[in-house]
Amino acid sequence: MKYTADEKRYDNMKYRKCGNSGLYLPVISLGLWQNFGEETPLDIQKKKLFKAFDLGITHFDLANNYGRPKDGSAEENFGRILKSDLRSYRDEMIISTKAGYDMWAGPYGNGGSRKYLMASLDQSLKRMGLEYVDIFYHHRPDPDTPLEESMTALADIVKQGKVLYVGISNYKAEETEQAVKILNELKVPCLINQIRYNMFERWAEEKLFEVLENSGTGCMCYSPLAQGALTNRYINNKDIPDDSRAAKTGTTIEERYLDEEKLLKVKKLNEIAEERGQSMAQMALAWVLRRKEVTSVLIGASRSEQIEDNVKTIQNLEFLEDEIVKIEDILK
Repeated sequence: MKYTADEKRYDNMKYRKCGNSGLYLPVISLGLWQNFGEETPLDIQKKKLFKAFDLGITHFDLANNYGRPKDGSAEENFGRILKSDLRSYRDEMIISTKAGYDMWAGPYGNGGSRKYLMASLDQSLKRMGLEYVDIFYHHRPDPDTPLEESMTALADIVKQGKVLYVGISNYKAEETEQAVKILNELKVPCLINQIRYNMFERWAEEKLFEVLENSGTGCMCYSPLAQGALTNRYINNKDIPDDSRAAKTGTTIEERYLDEEKLLKVKKLNEIAEERGQSMAQMALAWVLRRKEVTSVLIGASRSEQIEDNVKTIQNLEFLEDEIVKIEDILK
């Protein structure tokens, strides 16, 4: 049976304006980095996408190299589902993709050159069966390519009609200032910067958030749950679930987040979450969204139930002053 979206999908989701633009994004967006490649059956992927859309999540984030074990398979699968079930809802969706990391062999399959960015976008559009994407990101700064070349390529693809908005990802404060300045001069504003930000990784607070606010640039935060460490799942590090991300090969979660000190902090943070009537994950998402500079948080999910649980975060986004003090005391 062909999918029909829930008529009440917009009733409860919250949307925030992205920087100085006229574009609103849901405060919770769905990322397709994990669990949307060849390793996950298509019917399970459909359930997750349908559940997200039914809950008011309109933004779906991809990149050219997303998908396991084959780069690009997430875009291919998303394209299949879009064609079979979601095509009629295209104008209600924000679809983003990126280029910047290794994608194909040779000197033109990585980085920030005009050659790579334009070729990669064309490949992404073909894989998804789209005429355009809503947001196209340069996935990372490339020290081997002049920033003017990368930003001019982004501006030109907007003018070609292949992209509605452009953004940057993993750019620090000074790099962001420079990129925004170049794009403004080219009359194609930088819509958004997608960065890693969570309770354990707060470098953006040093200067980047100030730069984003002053320049009118939106902010998308990925890994808001520290790849699952800021949930109840790993509180007992002696029993890592077999189906968890930490149990998969090639992930960085155990090395980056699952040391004894961080797990102890999560246990203490979970006590505050329980007092707030939230799961640990919901409080961690709300903590990121407390920042006025943050437009949306990017979640991943292996099951549709996780999406439903994460969306419940919007029922309690406010923090009491003493809660923030307690959280800061635990984190420092």
